[in-house]
Amino acid sequence: MRNSSLSDNTLLTEAVRLLEDRLPPAWRTDVVPEPGSRDRRVDAIITLRSPDGGQARFVVEVKQRIDPVAVPRLAARLTNRDAVPVVVAPFLSPRTRELLKKVGVRYIDLTGNVWLTVDRPALFVESSGAERDPRREERPARSLKGAKAGRIIRALCDYQPPVGVRKLAERADADAGYVSRILVLLEREALIDREPRGPVVGADWQGLIRRWAADYSVLKSNRPRSYLDPRGLNAFVERLRERSFGYAVTGSLGASRLAPVAPAALAMCYVDDPERASEQLDLLPTDAGANVMLIEPFDEVVYERTWGREGLTFAAPSQVAVDLLTSPGRGPSEAEALLTWMAGNEDAWRS
Repeated sequence: MRNSSLSDNTLLTEAVRLLEDRLPPAWRTDVVPEPGSRDRRVDAIITLRSPDGGQARFVVEVKQRIDPVAVPRLAARLTNRDAVPVVVAPFLSPRTRELLKKVGVRYIDLTGNVWLTVDRPALFVESSGAERDPRREERPARSLKGAKAGRIIRALCDYQPPVGVRKLAERADADAGYVSRILVLLEREALIDREPRGPVVGADWQGLIRRWAADYSVLKSNRPRSYLDPRGLNAFVERLRERSFGYAVTGSLGASRLAPVAPAALAMCYVDDPERASEQLDLLPTDAGANVMLIEPFDEVVYERTWGREGLTFAAPSQVAVDLLTSPGRGPSEAEALLTWMAGNEDAWRS
C-alpha cells in the first residue's frame, strides 16, 4: 500500500480478491474488462452469481484517488448505466465513503473498506478497513489540528455564508494565507462551496464539526483536570452560578439545556485556571470517581458566542458538539442529539 504506482489492473484484481473473501459461500464472480470511452470511462463489469442462479451486474471504475469533491461527478458518470455503480481505489477517506453512500455508489478500497449491496439477488457486504491513508507520506498534510484551524472551523460553523477570505481571517484571528490553505483542504473534502478565487458561499457545518473531531479531542487537545464535588452536581451548578471567574460549560451539561438525552453524570467546564476555580467551588482533586472536569482550553475561542440560561454560561453549540463527539461513554450519542437540534434551530445559534 506504500506504492502509489499500482496499475489499474492490479487494483481491480486485488479488489475482486478482497470482495471474494467476503462473499457468502457458493457465490461466484465474473470480471470482464471494458475499455469504455473517454467521457464515460468504465474499467470493468463484474457479474455476481448467487447459488440459486440469480445474478447482479456492477459497473466498476478504478481510481488511484477520490477526493470528496469529485464524488458528484463520478456518480453522474456511473449511475446512468444498467448496472450497480462501484468504485475501486487504494484508499477511501471516511468523508468520501460517506458521500458515496449518499449517492448510492458502492465502493471497495484495498485497506478493507467495502460497501456492496444489491436487492436481487439479495446481498449486503460491508467491512471496515483503514481510517487514514497508509500512503499519507506521499500526500500533502491534511490536518485541522491546532488553535488556528479550530478558530476557522468555529467561524465557518457559527456564521452564515457568504464570507470572504479576509473576513474569515479576521473572525478567526488568523493570517489570510493560512485561511486560504485550510479552505483548499475543506473544498477538496466537499465541506464548503466556494466561488473561483472568491468567497465561501456554502458550508456543511455538520460535516465541518465531524471533520474537526477527527483531528481534535476535548481530552487531548485541552488540559483537563478531574474533581469530585461530594455534594453532587446540583450543588456544583449552584456554586457555579455564584462564580467570580470566567467559564463556559460544555459536554453533557452543556447539551442538556438544548437536547437532553439523560441526566448529566459529569460536568465539563472550561476555565482558565482550574486550580483557582476548584478552590472557589470547593472541589476535591481525584483520579477516580470524578463528577466534575475543569478544562484549561486550547484557545480562547471556547469563550466566543457563549450563551446563558438559568444563571449559567454555556459554550457555543458548535463547541459543545465537537467536545461531545470526542468524549468517552455516551458523549457521541449526546452529540448526535445536539446536532439534530442544531439542524432544526439554525437561527438560534448561527448569525
